[in-house]
Amino acid sequence: MAVPRAPIPVAVLGATGVVGQRFVARLARHPWFCVVALAASEQNAGKRYDEACAWRLPTESHGLAYGGFGAARLRRATPDELVGLGARIVFSALDTGPALELEPAFAANGAWVFSNASAFRMHADVPLLIPEVNAEHLELARVQQRLRGTRGALVCNPNCTATVLTLALAPLERAFGLSDVMVTSFQAVSGAGYPGVASLDILGNVVPFIRNEEEKLAEEPAKMLGVWLGDALRPAALRVSAACYRVPVLDGHTLSVSVRLARSASADDVRAAFESWRGAIAELGLPSALARPLVLHASPDRPQVRLDVDTERGMAVHVGRLRECGVLDFKFSALGHNAERGAAGASILNAELALARGLIEP
Repeated sequence: MAVPRAPIPVAVLGATGVVGQRFVARLARHPWFCVVALAASEQNAGKRYDEACAWRLPTESHGLAYGGFGAARLRRATPDELVGLGARIVFSALDTGPALELEPAFAANGAWVFSNASAFRMHADVPLLIPEVNAEHLELARVQQRLRGTRGALVCNPNCTATVLTLALAPLERAFGLSDVMVTSFQAVSGAGYPGVASLDILGNVVPFIRNEEEKLAEEPAKMLGVWLGDALRPAALRVSAACYRVPVLDGHTLSVSVRLARSASADDVRAAFESWRGAIAELGLPSALARPLVLHASPDRPQVRLDVDTERGMAVHVGRLRECGVLDFKFSALGHNAERGAAGASILNAELALARGLIEP
């Protein structure tokens, strides 16, 4: 494993937003990365970070706790400037529109871009990565470099809800195969960004529509659970029917999942598959990886957002209420932190994997 002898210079795009702040918080004490630039929109370029950023995380402010970033001057998100500062890795918390323009430009300038945006997730030459599930898919970045003629590369983490679902499905796909999935998600308001959903729309309410969410939840797992053929991906033969609801929860997406297995199994077999699964990177020693990325709860009233979502710095996915399904084979609940496991923490883990596999020279 290629572990850097000195910290790798990195930049954060969209550093003032809610996900951008989580990148800053995680990177401040990261043993492999050092932040050399924080970038934001044109109107904030040149401002101090603590002047332009209203800190939204339940921690000490950026100026006190996070390596003096509060006094850092925000830069424009231009590839020449940030790559010129030595930023070999760029973490993107950009919205889809800016990401479409800027992320390929950074890759063309030699940076490895780890994106939280949806703009390129389903492109055939872009890895859609959950390291514990499909670490081998990262090799698709080499194909991308050849096809696009770039020195850098673009790597995406999935939609936050699709991340939780796919981590919960992976042990079952590996052990028994999967053919059909029915999933209903109950999604936190932080998934809409800040200021997100108006209080008069969400308090005491459940909103039965989140734009584009059901499509992402239906499409992305098949790519992530697909087979790497050495130069391309073959998506899994998996049908997903999704319904997505916004609920008055701050952080944490809860899913109700029913599955049909490709091979017969007992409830004990399924439980053992969940309990024994550690994923593909357990031995790599990545700073953001967990020894147990999937936690199976025995209590019938778990997982719960209030009790479970923040454990392991939000990087664990929790599964519970496993039981037989009267329509498909089995059903269960799953829970994950949408802004950590589904966003900032996921992108940082992706970058750690790229370093460990030698795709980025330390």
